[in-house]
Amino acid sequence: MEIKQQLRLTQQLVMTPQLQQAIRLLQLSRLELVDEVRKELDNNPVLSEDEVEPQRSRIENSEQADPSSFVHAERTERVERDNDSRVTEQAAREVDWEKFLENRTLQQPPQGGGRSGFEDLPPIEQNLTRPGSLHEHLLWQLQMGDFTDVERRFGELVIGNLDERGYLDLAGVELPDGSRTPDLTIEDLARESGLHPDDAPIVLEMIQKLDPVGVASRDLRECLLVQAKTFGYEDTEIEIVEQHLHHLEKHNYQAIAREMKLSVEEVYEAAREIQKLESRPARNFSDTDDRTIGITPDVYVIKDGDEFVVLDNDRGMQRLFINEALTKRLLQDPSAKEFIGEKLRNAQWLIRAIEQRRKTIIRVAECIVEKQRAFFEQGVGHLKPMILRDVAEAVGMHESTISRVTTNKYMHTPQGLYELKYFFNSSIRRVADDDIASESVKQAIRKLIDAEDKSNPLSDQAIVEMLEKSEGIRIARRTVAKYREMMGILASSKRRRMF
Repeated sequence: MEIKQQLRLTQQLVMTPQLQQAIRLLQLSRLELVDEVRKELDNNPVLSEDEVEPQRSRIENSEQADPSSFVHAERTERVERDNDSRVTEQAAREVDWEKFLENRTLQQPPQGGGRSGFEDLPPIEQNLTRPGSLHEHLLWQLQMGDFTDVERRFGELVIGNLDERGYLDLAGVELPDGSRTPDLTIEDLARESGLHPDDAPIVLEMIQKLDPVGVASRDLRECLLVQAKTFGYEDTEIEIVEQHLHHLEKHNYQAIAREMKLSVEEVYEAAREIQKLESRPARNFSDTDDRTIGITPDVYVIKDGDEFVVLDNDRGMQRLFINEALTKRLLQDPSAKEFIGEKLRNAQWLIRAIEQRRKTIIRVAECIVEKQRAFFEQGVGHLKPMILRDVAEAVGMHESTISRVTTNKYMHTPQGLYELKYFFNSSIRRVADDDIASESVKQAIRKLIDAEDKSNPLSDQAIVEMLEKSEGIRIARRTVAKYREMMGILASSKRRRMF
């Protein structure tokens, strides 16, 4: 053993707080970024919301305006904004905050005007209605029904254990240590509510007959059986649901007819009636109002003559600026000077990171538009194969950065609204022509299935042969099956329409 000195040269990446913040903001969606900005506004006293620029305010208030008419104005504004950003970044490295605040232009005085009567009204969100959830609908019926207090407590436990389909889910839950709690039974719910366990099946049957009928069932067979008995179905149909549901799911009507000693026509008629039953009692109920859920695009792609132009969407995003009046007052206190300096640096880093995020999204979107021009002009069938490396090399960034930029970011195009990740597809070889994107192959498969004879649907092998003959696309049968399952399309045996 000996003691000696060695000189070694190594390279390593140091993740500064600024870089970490920029990477974190880059991968946030638009809604998450809005929430993040609101949190920073609450935690940083020197940050404040700026007023919307007059020019942009006029554009946003003109709902009938054609977006293409603002292309040149947006270009000019973007150049000016980029120049201002470069000047700010150069001058902000070493800043005397007191002199900075003294020399900065004073804030614009608030515009005059009396208070409007609308300011005293509650927000419009409080006046909107929403559809009731399944839990609320069932609890209301439970309160209005002929139930005792103990039965109501049992019913509340049952309703509280319904899943998103409306089925009673009593399976155990997984604990943080990896173990699972034991599965429950309706007798366990009865004992917890004070109901006699022997009465639990009777009360559960009463709950299952509430609206929607079949709710709180434990499986599909019980759900259909409750509906069939409640709606007065024939004994034949009830027996098929109770004893031959596995054959019914596979459309094996011959096996049902053979076991029940009926004609195939009678089984057909019974199956037609059974198909009218609801397999998901909670279908028309939702805890969230799907009608109010919308996607706000991050960028717009607008055709200006023969050129496609990418515009960023700043609507709904807070404009941040430094609260000068408050900062001046705080800087007068020597003990708060260090604290305010740190907050000012954090505010500057945040504003710079948000601007860098905007520029990066614009650059990536412009590269996608350049490489997928045929898609924007002619549609999904002309989508070209493209991977992350193609865009990363074009914009001079790493593939991981492109992956963060394209996650949960949306682009409004002349062809519709798409996530940026949608444009990245693997390639499928053609017999003679250039390679085609996998998404275009999926659309070709969907088009063939939509046009098929529903009484004699196409098999996966038939789709393979038709794709090679008509489109020159040569793929394996298992690839067709994989794409079909990804699109949620059933196999040919389950797509057959008998009636």
